[in-house]
Amino acid sequence: MRKNSLLALVLTLPLFLLASCATAPRDTAYQTSTIDALLAGVYEGDLTCRSLMKHGDLGIGTFDSLDGEMLIVDGRLYQVKANGKVYTPSPSSLKTPFATVCRFTPEDRFIIPAGATFTDIEKLINTKAPNQNLFQAIKITGTFKTMHTRSVPRQTKPYPPLNQVTANQPEFHLSNITGTIVGFRCPAFVKGVNVPGYHLHFIDDAQTTGGHILGFEMLEGQAQIDTLHQFTMRLPKNTSAFANTDLSKDRSTELRAVEKGTN
Repeated sequence: MRKNSLLALVLTLPLFLLASCATAPRDTAYQTSTIDALLAGVYEGDLTCRSLMKHGDLGIGTFDSLDGEMLIVDGRLYQVKANGKVYTPSPSSLKTPFATVCRFTPEDRFIIPAGATFTDIEKLINTKAPNQNLFQAIKITGTFKTMHTRSVPRQTKPYPPLNQVTANQPEFHLSNITGTIVGFRCPAFVKGVNVPGYHLHFIDDAQTTGGHILGFEMLEGQAQIDTLHQFTMRLPKNTSAFANTDLSKDRSTELRAVEKGTN
């Protein structure tokens, strides 16, 4: 009887949790497409979120047609749309043009001092994980005095480049809010492929708001980090937009403006 009960429990689990990262390799960052392609306006999703989540239970990215900010937290998919609200779509119903995930197995946990800002967190993690040539997956939980986020609105063809989209991005100033940050610190050598340095997204505990982080100040919290020493990337196939995009340009200035909201 007990064996049958356990089988029934397994069968009732959400399929995306079963398919997510149980067989994904540890210590591996998995990515689809490149950040420079996204900057250039390649917003067509060619990988389902369900397929993406087979490679990890923590991640960030965006959705087909640039329809909001993506978070994957504890194996669950969240979409923060341009209205700042959080949605929980089926992973099989949406595709992504750009995302990074990993099977999160933290190797270090530490308390974050009160008053820590985005810059302070960067310095703290750099101290805890000084090897800048490896990827770091990051998860931070706690209470935030302030949280400054943004999201991006769904685009229609012909797609404008990303720096034009974010020049008029909806921004959200939150205060006294508890929630979770997830994201990555990427090495400098992935310039053009991913975001060198820190790229973090936020969702509140009530799962009502969040987005791409522009800044914050913490009241209290805890960080977990996972060093990733392997990197796997897939590129869009049978996608004319990607095939016809000039990826030889240096888009560093565009990326800084997009990531930091300094358009």
